[in-house]
Amino acid sequence: MRPSLSAAVLAGAVLSLAAVTGCSAATKHAERPGATPYPAKRATDPPTGNTAGAAPDGCPTAASLPLPKDFPENLPVPDDAVVTSVEHRTGGRLVVATVVRGGFDTTLAFLHTQLPKAGYIPEEGEVEEDDAESNFFTATVRGRWALRKMPDCEGGMYLTYLTAAVS
Repeated sequence: MRPSLSAAVLAGAVLSLAAVTGCSAATKHAERPGATPYPAKRATDPPTGNTAGAAPDGCPTAASLPLPKDFPENLPVPDDAVVTSVEHRTGGRLVVATVVRGGFDTTLAFLHTQLPKAGYIPEEGEVEEDDAESNFFTATVRGRWALRKMPDCEGGMYLTYLTAAVS
């Protein structure tokens, strides 16, 4: 008995779909030993590699670094944020990486309410499962925040700010 043409087309479609879905989400956040599962690809991504002062579960244990003097003074940062790194980049850009323990929904609600209250206007943002980002601006500052779930820290979130003075 020979299979029909439609059965062959259906089998090919199923195999193609299996091949496409089999490698999409599983490899998206593949971990390397000793590396943070979110490699830095954008300025607001958390840094890669081991971070000093992290417990074996990935949660920071070291005291927070101070916010730098050139961080916008009225830009809201959650009270429980632990500043894990500060980087000055060309063009007057500043990257401040933090970890917060309030969970995704709580931290996202904070950003959505507190930044506009402080005069920061959001633009071009998006929210996905355990991942969100948005640009923001005022008359004097342009920036972007990114929020990403920490896989090895219960309730932990990477919250990174990229800011630059408007010239």
